[in-house]
Amino acid sequence: MRLLVLGGTQFVGRAVAEAALERGHELTLFNRGRTNPGLFPEAEHLMGDRGGDLSALEGRSFDVVIDTSGYVPDAVRASVDALPGAHYVFVSTISVYADFSRGPDEESPLHAGGSGYGGLKAACERELPEGALIVRPGLIVGPHDPTYRFTYWVDRIAAGGDVLAPEPRDHLVQVIDARDLAAWLVRSAEEKLSGVFNAVGPTRSMEDLLETIREATGSDARLRWLAADLLLAKGMEEFVTLPLWIVDPAWRGHGEVSNALATAAGLSFRPLGQTARDTLAWIGSGAPTYVDQGRPKPGLDRGREVELLAEALV
Repeated sequence: MRLLVLGGTQFVGRAVAEAALERGHELTLFNRGRTNPGLFPEAEHLMGDRGGDLSALEGRSFDVVIDTSGYVPDAVRASVDALPGAHYVFVSTISVYADFSRGPDEESPLHAGGSGYGGLKAACERELPEGALIVRPGLIVGPHDPTYRFTYWVDRIAAGGDVLAPEPRDHLVQVIDARDLAAWLVRSAEEKLSGVFNAVGPTRSMEDLLETIREATGSDARLRWLAADLLLAKGMEEFVTLPLWIVDPAWRGHGEVSNALATAAGLSFRPLGQTARDTLAWIGSGAPTYVDQGRPKPGLDRGREVELLAEALV
């Protein structure tokens, strides 16, 4: 099929492009040409800016468009208008849900407005054409992840020694490998699947996740679990200083999102250990592991980690 990817050279978009080429599709990428411009020479590359210049799409038709880079409603509406007749696949986010005090499903209330990430993504969804496929991932991980969240734990645990691990051990997390998400997006596009699906990984405890990483990387790391109250008192920031760590009851459902509809529609997951090993290999390749988006780089400074462990384990 004639497949257009809006984006296509960074992380999820990159994985979608790889999956599309593997399945023999006629691939076109539309982007600004700023990120990894040398990727996929076998694909057609169209230059433009969905924030104001879609002229490269004029007169073109595609069977499917997979939108991996829609964050602003006006830009999404412009893309929809520029591509009439194409089956539209939109990569949204579970952050569209208004309440995470318990795990949401696809029928849970969304943000009605607001300028934050979740509110804007929810507004983008409202601009999509009838029959679109709306996919809501949670935490996406694996090689080429620019956020350094899951990557932090792989990097740190592989380095060995005493690793500060945040209680509670049974805190639930869900991660999905970008390659699994991308493969399902392309297969679903082939089938012209429509509707709303939470594309989140299996629910697992924080302890299981960190121990799986330790085993997969062959590390001699020793997980040193510290109480949440102590960490908060020492200034540790949830999901930032210690990525994936959430203790606020208002967010406990973040790791309990239902993926029943997506798995019934064919979404599947590779073993977490494989993702960890592939992520470690990518780290070892020397490629940049973090893209500065104006926020602090996630993760705990090694010097501070030593201090906290020394204080807590004395």
